[in-house]
Amino acid sequence: MEGISALVWPLTAWHWLALGLILLSIEMAVGTFDLLWIAIAAGITAIFAAIAPAGLSDWQGQLIFFAVAAVGLFVLGRTVFAGMRQMVGDHPTLNRRMDRTIGQRGVTVGAFASGMGRVKLGDTEWSAETVDGSNPRDGTAIIVAETAGNVLRIKPA
Repeated sequence: MEGISALVWPLTAWHWLALGLILLSIEMAVGTFDLLWIAIAAGITAIFAAIAPAGLSDWQGQLIFFAVAAVGLFVLGRTVFAGMRQMVGDHPTLNRRMDRTIGQRGVTVGAFASGMGRVKLGDTEWSAETVDGSNPRDGTAIIVAETAGNVLRIKPA
């Protein structure tokens, strides 16, 4: 035990900070979010090593603190912060113009025949069909319920 103590006895906050930065750089290369929590635990252990009293901050106390923090943060990362692992685009409807029309309000342009016709959303006219097969009159307020290809599927507002 004397040999290990001689190797790690002068364990300081700088050692934990260096470990945290190394783990963080590996995490940036890998992108799993698992090493992120362990790197944060090393950073917290660096703070602990810097401010804890001498009796608590010997190398055994620091290792125990690090182990508890690493396991705790790892479990939190896998449960509470599990949503961070999912890749989400900047905008869910980016380059999906038709999906952006869902929920918008407009008016019919002309009368519908056999459930088909045209609607106006903003300053643009679109081909449309009614969800229920009805034939609304000209100027009827509508809401876009869904899309099918380049056709809006509408319902009365």
